[in-house]
Amino acid sequence: MSKRVWISAIASTLIVCGGMAAALAVHSEMPGRLQGKPLLAVAEIGQKKTLKDIIFETQKLVVMIETEDGSQGSGFLYNKEGDLITNAHVVAGAKKVKIKTADAREMDGEVIGISTETDIAVVRVEALAGTEPLEVVRDGKAEVGDEVLAVGSPLGFQNTVTTGIISGLGRSFEIEPYLYSDLYQISAPIAPGNSGGPLVDQTSGAVLGINSAGYEQGSIGFSIPISNVIEIAEDWSEEPMKELPELEIADESAGLEEDAEVEEFAGYLVTHFYDSLNNADYVYAYSLLGGNWKEGTSYEKFREGYLGTLNVVIDDMHVKDSKEDKATVIAVISVDERVDGKYVLSKYQVTYEVGYENDQLKLISGKGKAIK
Repeated sequence: MSKRVWISAIASTLIVCGGMAAALAVHSEMPGRLQGKPLLAVAEIGQKKTLKDIIFETQKLVVMIETEDGSQGSGFLYNKEGDLITNAHVVAGAKKVKIKTADAREMDGEVIGISTETDIAVVRVEALAGTEPLEVVRDGKAEVGDEVLAVGSPLGFQNTVTTGIISGLGRSFEIEPYLYSDLYQISAPIAPGNSGGPLVDQTSGAVLGINSAGYEQGSIGFSIPISNVIEIAEDWSEEPMKELPELEIADESAGLEEDAEVEEFAGYLVTHFYDSLNNADYVYAYSLLGGNWKEGTSYEKFREGYLGTLNVVIDDMHVKDSKEDKATVIAVISVDERVDGKYVLSKYQVTYEVGYENDQLKLISGKGKAIK
């Protein structure tokens, strides 16, 4: 046999042996490395829900509530007994209500609890008993900047979703007979019919609050933190009221209406402006300025003027009566300002004129002077 043939034979033998060794290694070692779960299943573990998933799952558990007089609102399922949380002003004066679900089913509901102090009520729908409810944030609070969804039936358009952020905390005002306190202020507008719907965390899908009041022209809404009232709702679910209290609710008290006086909201707009600056959201703060103010001040100049400003605190605020659909806000603020590389505490008296431009509430003009 020639030398070349011997070399070929040896090479072939090595290849065959190498293949057998590799196969043996695969059969002996790989089973020990596998964990007994399909690779697809492993990839899906810990996968986060998409925004569309959260919207879809939330909408299924948000209903339209209608009373005998034709007024409408929203509510959401919060327990497995078929109980809905809503606003008291949505069901005030009613014992029996009609419920319409996202899939167009109509059901009967009964008001089993309603407050005369806090704008909250519970409606029991026996046909929904056993349904898995929305997750509710029982402890803790949302923070400014958190992205949220407001779900409800504004103006009768069922299961409408608006997006926004938590733009302020601790807001308070009164709409008789209720005193609203410690509210979330949100950039998602709340229209009539939205009241009673859930404010939902865009990341987790959990309910943060109950949408309760809104001002459409200013793109401002207000929501009661669910953690503030969940125990009240649970008490009614455990022991329903035998008799409901009589409530006198003013017409359209579900919101801060469009035709309300400017001074009612001028203070909120100024506070909202400083909240945005404290969160370094200069773009949004700049968007609150009126057209003439923007023409005289570019965004770059506006932003540069506040870069050295931290922790603006409103010490005092007064709103003067409106004239020609405008209001004047005078406030005293404390500011940490960067001076020569160090932060010093300064005080200013600021004056803002607030009014409408293209149906939006804006800061028309502003000026300030240092207080020594």
